[in-house]
Amino acid sequence: MRNHSERKMSRSKRIFIVFGMNYNPLKMLSQARKLPKGFIRLGHDVETFNYDRTLLELSRFKSKALSERLHKSKVDQLLADQIRAYEPDIIYIYFARALDAESVKQMRQAAPNAVYVGNDGDPWPKLQRNRIETARELDILTATNEGQWLQEYREAGVPLCAFLPNACDPDIERRYDVDPKWKADILWIGKLSHHADASETFREDLVKRLARRKDAVLHGCCGRPKIGGMDCVYAISGARIGVSVNAYGPIKFCHSDRLIRFLAGGTCVFARRFTGAECLFADGKHLRYFDEIDEFFELADWYLHHEAERKALADAGMERAHKEFSCQRIAQYVLDLVEKGTYDAPWTQS
Repeated sequence: MRNHSERKMSRSKRIFIVFGMNYNPLKMLSQARKLPKGFIRLGHDVETFNYDRTLLELSRFKSKALSERLHKSKVDQLLADQIRAYEPDIIYIYFARALDAESVKQMRQAAPNAVYVGNDGDPWPKLQRNRIETARELDILTATNEGQWLQEYREAGVPLCAFLPNACDPDIERRYDVDPKWKADILWIGKLSHHADASETFREDLVKRLARRKDAVLHGCCGRPKIGGMDCVYAISGARIGVSVNAYGPIKFCHSDRLIRFLAGGTCVFARRFTGAECLFADGKHLRYFDEIDEFFELADWYLHHEAERKALADAGMERAHKEFSCQRIAQYVLDLVEKGTYDAPWTQS
C-alpha cells in the first residue's frame, strides 16, 4: 500500500475503469456510466473494460457458470493486456460478477504503480460473491454507506475505506416537459423488498398501501412492469412526488441511487430517514424525510394540496443534486482520495 501523502501524479491522468454490464436497456443509466463522464469533464483520459460483456463474447454457452469456468482466465489476460498497453495512473473497479482477487493480482502485475480503487454500491458485502476477498487487493474502497458494511471492509484489512455518495448526471437526469402518460401524483420505482432481509418490511408495507391508491404509479413490483432508460427519467420528471425507501434499516449515509435519481430528475422527493441523512439533503429544504408510514401519507396529502410549496421543494432538491452530487463533483472526490487520502465535503465533517 503506497503512502497517500507521497503520491505525485501528473495533472492529466489516465484512468482505466473496469465494470460489468450487459446490454439490458433497463440498466443503461446506471452509476457505472456516470463517473467516466465526470473524469473526462475534469480533463482526464478514460479507458473502459466491460468484464461481463467480454466474457459473454468469448463464450458460446448461455450458462454463466460454464462460461466462467472455461473463459475467465482468458478475460483476465485480455484485461491485463489492455492495462499494460494503457499504463494507467488509476484503475477504478466496479465489482463485476466474475471478477475476483486473482483478476486484480493480474492487473497489478500489468500496472504495479497504479492506484487501485473499488466502488461498492450494494448492501451486505459479505453476501456478494468474491466481494470482500477482491477488495483486499485494492488500495482504496469507496461505498455508499459509512456504517456496518463499510466497517466490514476495514476489518477485512482494506487499507483505505471511505463513504462516497451516488452521483447524478445533470445532462440526462433533469426535469423534462413530458407526455401526459408520464404524469403521476406519487411515483414508486423498485422491488418490494430485498431477498437478504425478510425481517425489514417497512418498504413493502408502504408500497402495498401505495398500490391501493389511484393517484400512485408503481413500476417493478405488485405486478407492474419494470422501467428503465429514458422512460425512467420521464416518469421521474412527470411525478409530483417520488418515494425513496431503502430495503434495509437506517445504516449511516446508506442510500440507493433511487434517492439521487429522483432528486436530480425534478420530482419532489419523500425519503425514509436514514442515519446522517441531513448531512446530504436537508429536511424541509431539499426534500422531506419521514420515519413512519402514516407520516408519509400525511405529508404526501399535504404537499399534493399545496403546489407552490411542493414545487419549491422539488426545485431546491434538484438544484442541490445537480450542484453537489454531479458526476464531475463525485469524480473529483475520487481523485482527492487518491492524492490526499481524504476529501472535503459537508458529510466528511460529521
